[in-house]
Amino acid sequence: MGRLENRVALITGAGEGIGRGIARLFAAEGAAVIVAEYNEETGAAAARAIREAGGRAEFVPTDVNVKDQVLGAVDHALSRFGSIDILVNNAYGGGHLRRLEDKLDEEFDHSATMSVKASFWAMRAAFPHMKERRWGRIISVCSLNGVNAHIYSADFNAGKEGLRALTRTAAREWAQHGITANIICPGAASSAYLKFRAANPEMAAAMDAMNPMGRIGDVDTDIAPVCLFLASEDSRYMTGNTLFVDGGGHINGVAWAPEPESI
Repeated sequence: MGRLENRVALITGAGEGIGRGIARLFAAEGAAVIVAEYNEETGAAAARAIREAGGRAEFVPTDVNVKDQVLGAVDHALSRFGSIDILVNNAYGGGHLRRLEDKLDEEFDHSATMSVKASFWAMRAAFPHMKERRWGRIISVCSLNGVNAHIYSADFNAGKEGLRALTRTAAREWAQHGITANIICPGAASSAYLKFRAANPEMAAAMDAMNPMGRIGDVDTDIAPVCLFLASEDSRYMTGNTLFVDGGGHINGVAWAPEPESI
C-alpha cells in the first residue's frame, strides 16, 4: 500500500509545474487526486496522465479567483470520492516586475485573492470534513520571494507571506482536531521559473551557481517528495512549519536583480 492509500487530495494549479509534480506523486502513493486547474488543456492532460499510469485523478476547471469555483472543486472531491483529506494551496498566475512605487492596485488585489482568499475559501470549506474525520493535511506553497523580500515583486511577496500567516494560524487553531498545516518555500524549476530562465538565461545560470547545491530543484524528485512527507502520517506531530525546499538557497539569499518593466 502507498503512503496515501485511501486519501483524497485537492491540489490547486496542478496542471503544470510544482502542482503537477505533487499530483503525480500523490496519485502514485495511492491518493485520489482532484486536479483543480484554470487551464483546461494542461489540467485535463495532467489528470489523464495520472489515470493512464494507473492512478485516480479527475480534472475540475478551477479559477481560484472565483469563490464559487474553489468551493465547487471541494464539493467535487466530496461528491466523487467521499472525503477531502489533503489540501494543497499551490495555484498562482500572473504578475509583472515593477518598482514598488509603480505597482498597481489591481496587482495587489490579484495577489491577495490568488494567494490568501482562494486558500482561505478552500481551507474553510474543507475544515468541517477534516474535523469530522479528525485527520487533515494542509500544505501551502509559498515563496522565498516574500521571505527574502525580492525586489520588484512586492504584490507577489505580500500575497505569499499572507498565505504563510494564514496557514500558521490554521495550524494553531486546528491542531486540536488532528489537522496539520505547513508551508513549503520551494526553489524549483516551476513553470514561472522556466519562463524567467528563457528570458534571462545568464541571470538564471548565475542564480543556480550561487545555490549551495549548484542547481534549481526538480519538481518531481526534489519538491514533491517533501510534500508527500507533509501529507502523510509521518508528519503527524509537525504543524505550523515553513520548510525551505531550495537546496540551501535561503541561507545567504540569491542574486535576484532583474530589470523591472517600468524602467
